[in-house]
Amino acid sequence: MNKYRIGVIILLSFFLLTGFKSISTKPQTLYRVYLQGKSLGVIESKESFENYIDEKQEEIKKLYKVKKVYVPRDLDIVKEITFENDIKTNQEIYEEITDISPFTIDGYVVKIKGIETKDAEGNTQVGPTQVLYILKKDIFVQSIQKTVKSFIDPQDYENYANNTQPVIQDTGKTIENIYIKNKITIKKGKIPVNQTIYQTEEELSKYLLFGTTEAQATYEIKDGDTISEVAFNNRISIEEFLIANPDLQDEKALLAPGQIVTLGILKPQFSVVEESEVVTREEQNYTTETRYDNDKLVGYSEVIQAGVKGENRVTNYVQKINGETINMVNTGKEVLREPITEVIVKGGKQSYYSGGYGTAVATKGQWGWPASCATISSGFGWRWGVLHDGTDIASCGYGSNIFAAQSGTVIISSSKRDNGQYIVIDHHNGLYSMYAHLCYGCRYVNVGDYVEKGQVIGGMGQTGAATGVHLHFAIWQGGPPYTGGSRAINPMSLY
Repeated sequence: MNKYRIGVIILLSFFLLTGFKSISTKPQTLYRVYLQGKSLGVIESKESFENYIDEKQEEIKKLYKVKKVYVPRDLDIVKEITFENDIKTNQEIYEEITDISPFTIDGYVVKIKGIETKDAEGNTQVGPTQVLYILKKDIFVQSIQKTVKSFIDPQDYENYANNTQPVIQDTGKTIENIYIKNKITIKKGKIPVNQTIYQTEEELSKYLLFGTTEAQATYEIKDGDTISEVAFNNRISIEEFLIANPDLQDEKALLAPGQIVTLGILKPQFSVVEESEVVTREEQNYTTETRYDNDKLVGYSEVIQAGVKGENRVTNYVQKINGETINMVNTGKEVLREPITEVIVKGGKQSYYSGGYGTAVATKGQWGWPASCATISSGFGWRWGVLHDGTDIASCGYGSNIFAAQSGTVIISSSKRDNGQYIVIDHHNGLYSMYAHLCYGCRYVNVGDYVEKGQVIGGMGQTGAATGVHLHFAIWQGGPPYTGGSRAINPMSLY
């Protein structure tokens, strides 16, 4: 009697634990299916279930031109010996997982570490890691090469790759290194069919350049249009325009009325670094010496010795990321011709006329250069959807002199998160000049100081959101920088 009761208790306990599932009197080998860690039940054959999925996914096989479709990546099929007799059919399990987790095919998983950028305070930020899915490894390799050549002259790239770069005789460039800054891994594996799977080089290259595969904006060329005007008016740089329209060789390429061009804003998914030695010839501005003749009336001015610009052969180490110069360091200078000082005689004798002569407004060609070197690392204009509101001048060296481009009154001598240490001068003619990224302790003038054209006002540095030592020189019209009614103009329009 006691044995009978014990047997009933054991049997009831088993039913409670198993949910009153059908059990077999003998153990059998079955396969338990887990989806995202949760048991969906047992099936008779793992191979039969996998074949069933493959047979049901003919559309996927046709779409991606593959021979087989596999179970989801988060599905596990585990062999076990069990007394359970409640065996699920392949169809039952298939229907349970269809709307929960995607099936997979053979392909490659590519991971690209996030791009590094600088915020307004100059701190480095790293974007999210990209995960891409591709069918064939060759597609990715070819797309990487195509993207790299978008930012580096194809001929320069081929010469670098084949070790056939010409020796610099007078001026020119030698590429020392080309590499991708982001860590990229590619691994063969099962890829989910509910994600974007890149099947062609063109499709993947477009995404790597623009961050999307959607169609880019277009523009119909009108009579008189130039590449520089079309690019600026549509808030992209000339470089971006040429990358989006590879059939146009350079900025001087002719455009035909009715021609349709692409206006894509670049959003590269990795950083292509180019490090080069660049040798150029640069003009050196002459200085001006002013002498006063008290026998001549105020307002009299005569150039008694014309100024002549000098010329130097300058060697720079240049680092670019995705075609944009982020660092430039001078590594050598050879003086080819010394500059000749301009000498001007001005009248010092006061006239009895009380009206005076007023203040002359500096015009084009009368502005002084703001730095001790002439290398422009980045010009005024749009790049990647953001207006670069000045001209970057580099390679002069840390702490090198910064000069007032024209006489005026200092209205700002301060620091700002993005500009770093900076100075703004009011020229009393509606124009304001700004000198940004000066070195710490290198603001030599204060608010209220009146400065003359050519006066040293600061030293070149790398403060604020700057990736290398340089001067950000900007000209604003209608008010001080970033105030209501003011706008930035191209500083080079004054020279």
